[in-house]
Parts: sequence; C-alpha cells; structure tokens
Amino acid sequence: MSHESLAKARPRAGGAFYDEPGVFHRYTTHRGTPTNPNDLVEEPALLDLLGSVMDKRVLDLGCGAGTFGQSLLQAGCHSYVGIDASLNMVTTAQQVLDGTAGQVHHQSIEQFSAESATYNLVVSRLAFHYVDQLAPVFQQVRKALTSGGRFVFSVEHPVITSCARGWDSRQPRSDWLVDDYFVTGRRESDWLGARVVKYHRTIEDYLSLVQEAGLCFTRLSEARPRPERFHSEADFHRRSRIPLFLIVAATVPQ
Repeated sequence: MSHESLAKARPRAGGAFYDEPGVFHRYTTHRGTPTNPNDLVEEPALLDLLGSVMDKRVLDLGCGAGTFGQSLLQAGCHSYVGIDASLNMVTTAQQVLDGTAGQVHHQSIEQFSAESATYNLVVSRLAFHYVDQLAPVFQQVRKALTSGGRFVFSVEHPVITSCARGWDSRQPRSDWLVDDYFVTGRRESDWLGARVVKYHRTIEDYLSLVQEAGLCFTRLSEARPRPERFHSEADFHRRSRIPLFLIVAATVPQ
C-alpha cells in the first residue's frame, strides 16, 4: 500500500496528521497562497481580540510553523513559548525562531502543564478542534495565567465541524451542509490528501468550557471577512457565505 493510500486509510488527529507523508508539504503550500483564509480572515480578527502583546510572556498552544510566534516577538512580547505535537511543525518553528527569544517544544496540547502564574497571555490558533478532551487543557491554561492574564483562541467554526459529509471533492463548493450540530464529538474527513480526525463542539460548549475553567469570557468573533483584504470581489463574496472561524477571548479575574 502506498503512503498516500495508507494516509487516507488511517485517520489521524493533530500532530500525527501533519506528520503524515505529503500532508505537511501540502499544508505549507496552501498557507503560502495569498488567498488562504487563515491570513485573510482568521488572523486579522484574532489580532483584534489579542490587543497589545508588548512585554507579555506568551504561551502558544499548537504553535504550528512558528511564524505567528515570530510576529508576536516582533510586536514586542517579552518571551514566547510554543508547543506543538507535530515534529514537522516543531522543526520548522525552531528554524523560524532561531536567534530570537522564542522557544518551541515538541509536546501535545493534552500534555501541556505549567507552573502557576507563568504567562500573561495564552493563545491558540486553529488547534483545539483536534483535541478530544478540552476541559483539562482549559484548566491548565487558567493555572498558567497570571491575575488579569488573557486567553485568546480560534477554532474552525462549529458550522464547519458539525458535519463531515460537507467535506467532499466538489470544486468549487456550491453549498454547505450543516447537520448533527448538537451531536458533538469525533468527526472524520478527507483533507490535504489524508484522513483527519477533528472534534465538533457547539459555540455554547466552547463558552461553557471557558467559564467552567474559572475564566471570564470577554469577547467573541466569527471573523467576518473584510472586503479591503481581498483582491477579488468574487473571493470576498465566497468567503462571506458562512463563518469559517470562531474566536474567543477570556481573562483571569483580578
């Protein structure tokens, strides 16, 4: 059986998915395109909720290839620590952050733990939908944050994760399928040439997890596309049909 066939036959979650042969290359190629929704839609909305990072001690859960950490350091954060379960991501991130105050560790989000009140800011971009049990993770985030510290994360929007049947090979996509919205849990779909496992939660679920961890919810964004960021009106209208991302901000009570 070829690597491609094997990747499609065995669903993978999180870091294991991005370490599948070919997946990481296809991912980096996708992220390198000027029309990728991460840069056009998710990042500006997340930066709005993030606010100033000047002099902040930052932890990034699911840091990916390290480019966001590089941006945070350039924006003046005091220190940056990223963790990721993918060896491909960690290797790339270490190269990107070489010579900076940034550190990267090969570790799954589920394994993360930190000393109390270690960070002023914990951020996570598009990683938590790969995690089965989020409650312990959010509890660790609460422990790791200082008084008044901030927690900002993005995930694939629940209308996207709700129904794996919506992910098929039709190009261009003519419609979106939202189904089984309140049936939370594991989903499998084909993406980047392999079979991936994600975990669906409702918007209510994410906000409940924040509150149950002892954090105070402050803001929510569905990353409404901004026309000035698009070179094509057709692309702007295509990205405006449904929300692709959910972004949540919370703080530790003072």
